[in-house]
Amino acid sequence: MKSINSIIKNRKKGNHKNIVTTPAVLILMALAVSCASIGTPTGGPRDEDAPRFVRANPAPGSLNVTRQRIDIDFDEIINVKDAFTKVVVSPPSAQVPRVSSNGHRVTVQFQDTLRENTTYTIDFGNSIEDNNEGNKLPSFAYTFSTGPEIDTLQISGMVLSAESLEPQQGMLVGVYSNLSDTAFSTLPFERMAKTDDRGRFSILGLAPGEYRIFALNDLDNDYHRANPEEAAAFYDVLLSPTSERAMTTDTLFNLKNGEVDTIISRERTLFLPNDILLRSFESDVKSQYLTKYERQDSTRLNFFFNTRADSLPKITPVGLDSLQNWYVVEKSQRNDSVTFWITEPSILSLDSLRIAATYLRTDSAKNLTEFTDTLRFFYSRDLKTALANAAKEREKELKEKEKTREKEREQALKEGIEWVEDTTEVAEKPTPLGFRVTSSSTQEVYLPLFFEFDTPLTRLDTNAFHLEVMVDTLWQPVKKDYRAQRLDSLNPRKFKIEFPWDYSTQYRLSVDSLAATGIYGLETDPLEYTFKTKSEDDYSSVVFTISNFTDTIPAFIELLNTSDNPVRREKVVDNKAIFKYLPAGKYYARIFEDHNGNGIFDTGLLDTDNPDSIRQPDYTYYYPKLINLKKNWDREESWDVFSIAVDQMKPYALLKNKPEADKKNRNRNRNNGMEEDEEEEEYFDPTRNPFDPNDRGNGRRY
Repeated sequence: MKSINSIIKNRKKGNHKNIVTTPAVLILMALAVSCASIGTPTGGPRDEDAPRFVRANPAPGSLNVTRQRIDIDFDEIINVKDAFTKVVVSPPSAQVPRVSSNGHRVTVQFQDTLRENTTYTIDFGNSIEDNNEGNKLPSFAYTFSTGPEIDTLQISGMVLSAESLEPQQGMLVGVYSNLSDTAFSTLPFERMAKTDDRGRFSILGLAPGEYRIFALNDLDNDYHRANPEEAAAFYDVLLSPTSERAMTTDTLFNLKNGEVDTIISRERTLFLPNDILLRSFESDVKSQYLTKYERQDSTRLNFFFNTRADSLPKITPVGLDSLQNWYVVEKSQRNDSVTFWITEPSILSLDSLRIAATYLRTDSAKNLTEFTDTLRFFYSRDLKTALANAAKEREKELKEKEKTREKEREQALKEGIEWVEDTTEVAEKPTPLGFRVTSSSTQEVYLPLFFEFDTPLTRLDTNAFHLEVMVDTLWQPVKKDYRAQRLDSLNPRKFKIEFPWDYSTQYRLSVDSLAATGIYGLETDPLEYTFKTKSEDDYSSVVFTISNFTDTIPAFIELLNTSDNPVRREKVVDNKAIFKYLPAGKYYARIFEDHNGNGIFDTGLLDTDNPDSIRQPDYTYYYPKLINLKKNWDREESWDVFSIAVDQMKPYALLKNKPEADKKNRNRNRNNGMEEDEEEEEYFDPTRNPFDPNDRGNGRRY
């Protein structure tokens, strides 16, 4: 039987002698059609190709351009997504150019007159995508000049978070040929670009010369850092862009079997520097103001500030200026949360209280100045109602006792026992001072035992605390020294007992009555608390041996959980950091250059008006592997810190700012029921030709 396809082929060739419309032929055609399977057309393979540049008016790289409108055509219908946030025009203008799309065309309409003898770059980033599948055209830029020459140099690199090495997506990166210290805070960038979904950038159209480079999370879209709360980054060295010819290698693959088909070497232009790493940070210098104040109950006043403060607020009851020592302070480490415990009885009894509070506040000129505000505090509880409720509870308690006595009298009469009425009045028990142990019932052997009181104290009798250990079913006093003491100077209610606990041992803390007295005269009841320590098998340890790292700067290592949050911190001593008493689990790690040796991460400063307030943040480096600890394991990890490039140190599982392509592949794999294998990265190429929009680069690694 001749197939329909062969008949159609013959007709296309002009071989009409085989095409005869006879009944026999019609029957054969019907039989052939009946042999075909019936199904839904698939529509062909999925379109995964990005749009391709076709032409532009003016053409890329044109000179002496005067027209205000730029038209760029592509090979399919396209959209420009998030043009306002993603498309960057250098140099910036007072009025942002209008970017629109219609069919195959993108149009850029300048609102201001173009500058003379200036190279313009329109960096679309990945905003251009096809209409049907949303395939993005990565790193697309268009350049022209209004003069007889065009500037072709470029600077490329990456922006990472200083503390977490997260790629900073959508950050503005710009340069100044004006080398003044105040340029970044007063002038818009001269030329700029935005980071892509991997934190990479490439600033195009640069002229020869020296530049300063900065990164900015430009919240107010003014192209400079007028707001000190905007995240920023800066480079310590002046940059001079250059170019050179270099040989690069392109690898072509066989699409059928995925094997290497051809390796081609060719010469192209390499633009330098192409490896600038900017570490972004948020400064501690933020606008300061009071966010909330409240009277939680009759005993305390709470103040909450939006950020850390260098000093505590000064408070005075209005009309009682001469009153002294009428409160006890409890505060957070950053002074952003402060509680004033009232000790003056005349103030405690007031339902409404006016307080003159003096504190530091940022004014309209961004200066931190002392400000006095009169605040009114209300105590919502009705004191009379509270007293009435207390009387009712007392009356109820007396009735219960009377019922108990009546039952005892009736029982005595039944048994023929003489009943003697007890006329002794039971003394009302005073309200005790609240006191509790806050540690877990399974005590960590490396931590103190923590406890706290409901109010600050005026007295603590450390001799009233008795610590015992279970030995052969009997409680015996411990033989080593211990002492109850304040946890720190910030909180007058929290205390601890430090002791070298043994593994798998049961302890008992007994506290005598009247062990402590609070600021309102209340005293503690006796307390008994039994607890047990963990066994040695519950713990593991990790020892990091550091190499290829500076030994002239102090450093510390943070152990992280799978959410990238620190769980333990240890200093590096003699190129080692030891983590003991770790529960089983999965861990990651990062190391910090601790320049001032204070044992914490210090963010950067960038006050360009004050040269003494300019410093880089502490540098961070990640251990690139997962550490999976089992119970009772001791692991030693050799850490060659710089064996991997900085942008590749952070384990992929910890990344929060994952590239869009990776997210797309993961979602597609989920939808297809496939396992989520990590895709090979499409590497950034700062050597691409900015005047050839179809040049995707050679796959050079950043």
